[in-house]
Amino acid sequence: MQAEVDILENDILEQYPETLEILLLDQTTKQNIFWATDNYQHLGDAYQFSSPILPGLITGQNGDTIMPRVKKDKYLQQSRVRDMAEVFTPSWICNAQNNLIDNSWFDRENVFNKAVHNLNGGQTWEVNTNKVTFPKGKTWKHYISDTRLEMACGEAPYITSRYDTTTGEFIPVEKRIGILDRKLRVINENVENSGDWLEAAQTAYKNTYAFEWQGDSLLLAREAMLVAFIENYILKFDKDPLVKSIQYIAYIISWNVWQADGLKGVIPRSCFEKIDDVKTLFGDTEKTITLCEGCLKDNIYKHNGIYCLIKDWNIKSKEKGKKGQKIRFVDLLKK
Repeated sequence: MQAEVDILENDILEQYPETLEILLLDQTTKQNIFWATDNYQHLGDAYQFSSPILPGLITGQNGDTIMPRVKKDKYLQQSRVRDMAEVFTPSWICNAQNNLIDNSWFDRENVFNKAVHNLNGGQTWEVNTNKVTFPKGKTWKHYISDTRLEMACGEAPYITSRYDTTTGEFIPVEKRIGILDRKLRVINENVENSGDWLEAAQTAYKNTYAFEWQGDSLLLAREAMLVAFIENYILKFDKDPLVKSIQYIAYIISWNVWQADGLKGVIPRSCFEKIDDVKTLFGDTEKTITLCEGCLKDNIYKHNGIYCLIKDWNIKSKEKGKKGQKIRFVDLLKK
């Protein structure tokens, strides 16, 4: 796969069989993720808000249907800001905020990079090329196993910075600053055997989570995370990983990066009004409408919509042959 900002669904379809289907799967409903936006409705019935995103709709001659925000025209960018509050954080800010998390974890600054001013008066970062060392009582395995979550992730710039979200410039693997990029760097510095590398990478992915409302952005986030895995493996071993390894990473991503209404913890717009026929004292029948209690009372635990499921990979599954325990994301908020 070439180093490109726009990951082409046609490439995934052709080079990695069955992987695109995995990336499109919603593990909660066992159906495909859906558009959850009206931006594509002009393309036909299959592109309406509630329509599932199917491989045929985004490959072949439709291969350029979904593209990163920086590739969209200005009008569409502005409409998504207006309608869904979609604002992409500049990469240098993503870096600064991720640095704050790592400053606390390592108890020191500039572990991966330090912020600097560029020639245009803006801000960027300078990579610390020294091998990452760990504080007393912590190892690289603790770092890749540390659970991180990006909320309302969009195209997941905090997780993997494959390109600058404002300029569209491709960022080489060695300069990336995302949560997952940092974990993969640590793995690259500490593991030499490909089998051990794959196991460590799976651990890193199993402990990296995100959710997003809009289906197109969600797919872009999932694709970016998958391609980051492939790019890092190629950088380390100068060859592509096996398709089965790629498919398993895609499977982990399909659980860990999910479609959600983040304010309700459910599949977007899955809450409903219940209509019943009720007999009156006079023998007549009238319809009564029962609203979703969660929506009515703004109580995240009382919605009648479909609550999103994720996997805690550190808990043994109750299902034979399955890894990880399925849990409702909303239940984590009680802990």
